[in-house]
Amino acid sequence: MYSLKIDIPENVKVEVDGKKVKVSGDKGQTERSFLEKEVKIDIVDNKIVISSESERKKTRALIGTIVSHIKNMMIGVTKGFTYKLRVVFSHFPITVKVDGDKIVIQNFLGERSARIAKIAGKAEVKIDGSDVIVSGVNVEDVGQTASRIEQSTRIVGYDKRKFMDGIYIVSKE
Repeated sequence: MYSLKIDIPENVKVEVDGKKVKVSGDKGQTERSFLEKEVKIDIVDNKIVISSESERKKTRALIGTIVSHIKNMMIGVTKGFTYKLRVVFSHFPITVKVDGDKIVIQNFLGERSARIAKIAGKAEVKIDGSDVIVSGVNVEDVGQTASRIEQSTRIVGYDKRKFMDGIYIVSKE
């Protein structure tokens, strides 16, 4: 039998319902379902125990992945995740707006139509001058939103040394 344990911090509340893990903290709450058949998740003595009867290499790797996901959930509800992006332009001034669950990028390389990037999950997007700040409790939602913004301004068919316009990820916290 193979198992790994995670200590639960004092300011974090964890609930396990079968294969669904719900983590609550100061910044909010997040939940995730782990549908792997051979893995069992329990709470024992203020620790989360992820275990399996099998000791195969794939199962051990799967347990390690689940442990990483749960640790990221705990970090998210205590500290949160923040990605900072910078709007860079040299040819046409780019306008960035948040419109509901999407980001609208206008006047990119002088294009008449706006480019749109969807906001994933419960990520929050703030625009502060030439900085775009994406934050939230779920690292996957925050990272996916930041990458969608960056990919929506990807330049194809131009010399990248001359046309460096776009929105780029500057830092991850």
